Amino acid sequence: MLTKKQLDLLEFIHKRVQRDGVPPSFDEMKDALDLRSKSGIHRLITALEERGFIRRLAHRARALEIVKLPESLGGKAGGFEPRVIEGDKSEATPPANALPVGHAALAELPLMGRIAAGVPIEAIAHASHNVAVPGDMLSGKGNHYALEVKGDSMIGVGINDGDIVVIRETEVADNGDIVVALVEDQEATLKKFYRNGNAIALEAANPAYETRVLPEDKVRVQGRLVGLIRTY
Repeated sequence: MLTKKQLDLLEFIHKRVQRDGVPPSFDEMKDALDLRSKSGIHRLITALEERGFIRRLAHRARALEIVKLPESLGGKAGGFEPRVIEGDKSEATPPANALPVGHAALAELPLMGRIAAGVPIEAIAHASHNVAVPGDMLSGKGNHYALEVKGDSMIGVGINDGDIVVIRETEVADNGDIVVALVEDQEATLKKFYRNGNAIALEAANPAYETRVLPEDKVRVQGRLVGLIRTY
């Protein structure tokens, strides 16, 4: 049995992973549960981990996986499949039917290259190859594509150097969304998006990087994060 706070936290993490492909920050969890300090979140996470509902990933900042869900949150026998796809980096990319995605239908997406400073998305003329992703990871209508992450500016939300992010093409975003943003038609970056009047803030998830605030005409949203593929 879970307490109400434990259930509320598990539901919040589950919804954010389903929406963004990555877990929420500890501050976001604290605010969502109306707690005064993050120590309460740490206690709740420990309790959920001890009961087998979540798992903390070692050596990664704030990285969580949902292992199973209670029936009240739609859990089924056999456990819950997290949306992070894990593979073996030491081997070649396995065939689509070998990826650990349960019985979900697979979709092929073009890998459009790396998302790194100084490389506009438009400058990548051809996809290097395709990657297979679960069909239910492709949220909403519109085209989707994949990018390889280069750098550590988003490690605080569990996005590591070398990860593959799944992006849904869109030109609009809500505050807090993780987006592919094109800055001054030159630099493509993956950051949290916030709008304040006529200014756009692009916020990293790593204290080593400053938040960039730019006029809205200097920033163009090119897509929103909907999933993550990780290899080890």
